[in-house]
Amino acid sequence: MKQFLTKTLLLSVITASSFSLTVNPALAATQNNDAQAVSKQLLDDTKQDNKQLTTALKQREAGFKLTEQQIKQQRKTLLATQRQLQNETEALSQQFTENEEQLAKQETRLRLETGSLGELFGVVRQSAKQLSSEINTAVTAIDSATFAPVIADIVAAKTLPSMVQLTGLWSGLTEQIKASGEIKTVNVAVIDGAGQLATKPVVRLGSMGIVDEQGYLAWNGDKQTATAYLKQPENAPTALSFATPEVTGNLVVLDPSRGLMLAQLENTPTLKDRLQNGGTVGYVIISLLVVGLLIAAVQGMKLVFTRRQIKQQLADPSVIGNNPLGRILKVYVDSNAKSALHHNTEALELRLMEVVVDEQQGLEKGLSMLKLLAALAPMLGLLGTVTGMIETFQVITQFGNGDPKVMAGGISMALITTVLGLVAAMPLLLAHNMLTTQADNIRDTLEKQGISLVAEEAEKLAVVAVANTETVGNDKAQVNTLTQQAG
Repeated sequence: MKQFLTKTLLLSVITASSFSLTVNPALAATQNNDAQAVSKQLLDDTKQDNKQLTTALKQREAGFKLTEQQIKQQRKTLLATQRQLQNETEALSQQFTENEEQLAKQETRLRLETGSLGELFGVVRQSAKQLSSEINTAVTAIDSATFAPVIADIVAAKTLPSMVQLTGLWSGLTEQIKASGEIKTVNVAVIDGAGQLATKPVVRLGSMGIVDEQGYLAWNGDKQTATAYLKQPENAPTALSFATPEVTGNLVVLDPSRGLMLAQLENTPTLKDRLQNGGTVGYVIISLLVVGLLIAAVQGMKLVFTRRQIKQQLADPSVIGNNPLGRILKVYVDSNAKSALHHNTEALELRLMEVVVDEQQGLEKGLSMLKLLAALAPMLGLLGTVTGMIETFQVITQFGNGDPKVMAGGISMALITTVLGLVAAMPLLLAHNMLTTQADNIRDTLEKQGISLVAEEAEKLAVVAVANTETVGNDKAQVNTLTQQAG
């Protein structure tokens, strides 16, 4: 493009020069020579450019031809590779088909030749898997796992077990059976409560568990470590219990489930845990029970003391004491003179009735509150039940019902509060019934004594009235006799 512009510029200059020559003939000779030189130079440059362009075009054409040949050559190579792969695929397919047929024939032959041995080898693998699981989880693996690699090979093998493996399986079973009947001291890596790992001697109780100075230990077969249980059963054995193997006749608490029952023992809630599950309503029910029992204890002691005083008063009525019956006797003594003066027992009866009513109020003091608490406790238990169910439904709404542990809190609260309400109501009702009976018996005793005093006083007044009547009759007879003598 640059050369083209240069040539165009030169042509323009030549044209301009020619035009100027026509205008100025004087310069024609000089400029003509210059124009010829420039034209010659321009012609040479044009020829040279033409040659270069021709050469470049030939080179590009040669390059195109070479690229076409390469592409054709690559196409031929690819076609040859494709034909080769097709042939190999056909050969492999044929070989695969032949292998499948040969494998089917061999399997049929193996099945026919092995016969019942197939079932035997199946039993061998199953026994090996069970024994491998036993070795991996049981405490006997601490010191009796000599044939564990052989058992693992039988389990992982895809071929029939060899005679060496069968012998190893039998030896492993024998070893485990023998170890399950041993009480032996072994060294185990124990993790204490602070998380420290230390190797210490423990006693292995066959295949059921291991114990140390504190009690049973939980065995982790994967990590080959032991940890203490959070809660030990009552009369749990310790390592000291087996310090003297000669001692016989000792009773030992064993866990036949190999730790499952001991693990569940940790999850068994205590009384404190159950009370905490009751929540606020549970604590209120317990408070009512405590208050009711205190009222029952105080009133019961008071009634027992009062009953003893009444018995003493009945044994010696002449000495009037400070007790309900003594106060009734005192009222009787104070009212005796007035009753004799008025010749009736109505006033004495009313005063004795008044004293009995006053004593009855003292005897029944607190019983109405005790009855109220006994009736209120199960109602609070029902309130806790409803509250717990509401909480359970809220949890189900938030998290669904896929995990029962999420709902356990509300259900536990509902059940615990119901139990607490019934437990609190029953002793309070029993105490109320017993105290009411005692109070009624004392009241009946006071009423009987009061009635007997009124009856005694009435008899006295009747005797006095009869005596007075006889005296009046004698006086009248004497008056009549004197009157007759005077007449």
